[in-house]
Amino acid sequence: MDAAMIEGRHESGIYAKRGLTLVAGSGARVMDEEGRTYLDCIGGHGVASVGHANPDVVAAIQEQANRLITCPGSFHNDVRARYIERLLGRFPRSFRRVFLCNSGTEAVEGALKIARYHTGRTGFVAAKRGFHGRTFGALSVTWNHRQGFEPLVPGVRHVPFGDPAALEAAIDHDTAALILEVVQGEGGVHVAPAGYLARAEAICRERGALLVIDEVQTGFARIGEWFAFQRDGIEPDLVCLAKAMGGGVPMGAVVMTEALGALRPGVHGSTFGGNPLACAAASAVLDYLEKEQMPETVRRRGAKLFEHLRAIDAPVIRDVRGLGLMVGIELRTRVTPFLKALQDRGILALAAGPTVLRLLPPLVISESELDEVVAGISAVLKGAGV
Repeated sequence: MDAAMIEGRHESGIYAKRGLTLVAGSGARVMDEEGRTYLDCIGGHGVASVGHANPDVVAAIQEQANRLITCPGSFHNDVRARYIERLLGRFPRSFRRVFLCNSGTEAVEGALKIARYHTGRTGFVAAKRGFHGRTFGALSVTWNHRQGFEPLVPGVRHVPFGDPAALEAAIDHDTAALILEVVQGEGGVHVAPAGYLARAEAICRERGALLVIDEVQTGFARIGEWFAFQRDGIEPDLVCLAKAMGGGVPMGAVVMTEALGALRPGVHGSTFGGNPLACAAASAVLDYLEKEQMPETVRRRGAKLFEHLRAIDAPVIRDVRGLGLMVGIELRTRVTPFLKALQDRGILALAAGPTVLRLLPPLVISESELDEVVAGISAVLKGAGV
């Protein structure tokens, strides 16, 4: 089968292809149709956190597929119930309710609707450079990717990220929720300054707005904490999850505090959300992350990775930033040629805007594999003219 020809002829055209046909993967590596292997620092855009074809996840999927694949939310399900209990066990005790869905943008859509439902307000405040998804509600609170789709949902204000004074000015009696990322991934891997999220939480409490934290990319140990908001010691009202949640199986969630109370039946829903197959995979992911003490591992490997990246003597590098194994290398020129050069060397990386080289490797990547990544990046960046 010529996958490139078929997809090129019949797909929508939405995706800019990388010129590779990937057919298999194991751990932090993937293989193309010609048998060449690559160190995968894209990881399905942060999805493959426990590695490709993780044996624990594969076994859980196989076992559940033989029992029950789908079960709508109008019926109870044992696998779903166990997963919800496990997931809430990783959150502060104030979080007691979950809505399960299939993706990050669905989680954000759900959180926005829940915020309007509980507050009776219609406005939202979001950050410039923030990315929350591509459906209409999620796109409305997203800073980029809007051209050609406006008018979007009205009543959204965008403010500079990291500026508490801008939040003070924007959040008012019409604001249903403030939505923020702890680390802006798609927007260039910008980390929230110290104290910023705590001030955001306080302003929301003062003015009756809800605080929504988008953990779609940072959740499940990516930055060296189970969830990134824990780093800042805050307790938001709603947390959006997805990507790494199902180990590759599509899954998302909104986790919310008990103080919000239950939603009225029929207010929202999802045909596939919380299906037993996804819940079985997600439970295996949690088991694996716990077994491998992954937050501690990520902190240790991430610290070493940042040390080595910041030691690269290449004038093209403007900045190296991020947390854990969520890395942004800002360049003084466009990043695309360097992504191609890395791919030719057997390393897959992605962009975060026109000049930022982003790394989201599986959390299972070994220290020796990270050394390979650093060596490859050093080689392609040192010879660059600026």
